[in-house]
Amino acid sequence: MSLVRFLGRMHVRIYRLTGGRFVGRVGRAPILLLTTIGRRSGEPRTAPLLYLRDGERLAIVASFGGHPKHPVWYLNLTANPEVNVQVGRDRFDAAARTATPEERERLWPLFVEMYPGYAGYQEKTTREIPIVLLERS
Repeated sequence: MSLVRFLGRMHVRIYRLTGGRFVGRVGRAPILLLTTIGRRSGEPRTAPLLYLRDGERLAIVASFGGHPKHPVWYLNLTANPEVNVQVGRDRFDAAARTATPEERERLWPLFVEMYPGYAGYQEKTTREIPIVLLERS
């Protein structure tokens, strides 16, 4: 197992154990846990992700650090948009969808303000980094 994968799994365990009290933020940016169903394996896969509130919805960014390909969790939710979300101790099912161009245009600057690294990620890749909206089911 790679170090990155190991650290990701530890992050998820600590977050779940503490309800996000530890490892629930990166600076000012809050973290949620997103659980998708693997499009090939059919197994649940959980990723810790930065998020913003957008009214009743939550918004997340499929940045993958500016990698040329989409992150696996994004590919999983495009195949099956029914996901599970944990914010702190609150766990709920949600429907995920990619933001429209207008929604992305409004939300992108808010993400960059919250976490300036996103601007560099977008510059690093030729793909447009998607924003995903999560609506409680």
